Amino acid sequence: MTDQPGESVPVRGASREHREPAPPEPAPDGTRESAPEPALDDPEVAARRREFAALLGEFRRTAVLVPLGDGPGPDGERGLLTADLGGIRFILAFSDEQALARYAQVRGEYRREWTYQTILGARLLDVAVPTAGVPCGVALDCADGENGMVFPPVRGIVPDEAAVDHEEGEAT
Repeated sequence: MTDQPGESVPVRGASREHREPAPPEPAPDGTRESAPEPALDDPEVAARRREFAALLGEFRRTAVLVPLGDGPGPDGERGLLTADLGGIRFILAFSDEQALARYAQVRGEYRREWTYQTILGARLLDVAVPTAGVPCGVALDCADGENGMVFPPVRGIVPDEAAVDHEEGEAT
């Protein structure tokens, strides 16, 4: 593959569709009111958090396929295949060879040989993400539309020191 680690790569169908809410309308005094945050004790919010925690736990315990990019990684060897999106680097991981083949098909690169490593999800999140040197998460099965999953670089998913929502001086 011609992608360099960190090179911007379009990730088509990259995970569940997410739409940002429309900005709030200005109040008569010209200020903007913020949208209400969902209550943490809301049963739907709690159910979604439990569902995500289960998915995260399963990912951490599962070995996934991670293609190698053409450029060097931090140790001088070939780096992991990544895509940059919105200022965040994502390591591209696949649940099996069929998921990797779907990605290759979408990219029009299904005829080439794909070299990959098998890496435990926990190792990606706990070791590879912090060594990226930039905000970094993991995109799993990014060619599978809403069946894919994104693990962003936030607390509770990656180590606090690699999380974008970690503030300097905050106890870890």
